[in-house]
Amino acid sequence: MTKWEYATAPLLIHATKQILDNWGADGWELVQVVPGPQGGDTLVAYFKRPLP
Repeated sequence: MTKWEYATAPLLIHATKQILDNWGADGWELVQVVPGPQGGDTLVAYFKRPLP
């Protein structure tokens, strides 16, 4: 059975692609993007990757 680790990260609207590319390069898969707790233009990204 695959075991996973999870992470969350804030997304800046003006740098979304760069942020997602950096996480992807480290082996993280984007699971979901949701509005941030402060509202407005803030977003939070949820990632997962398999444990070795």
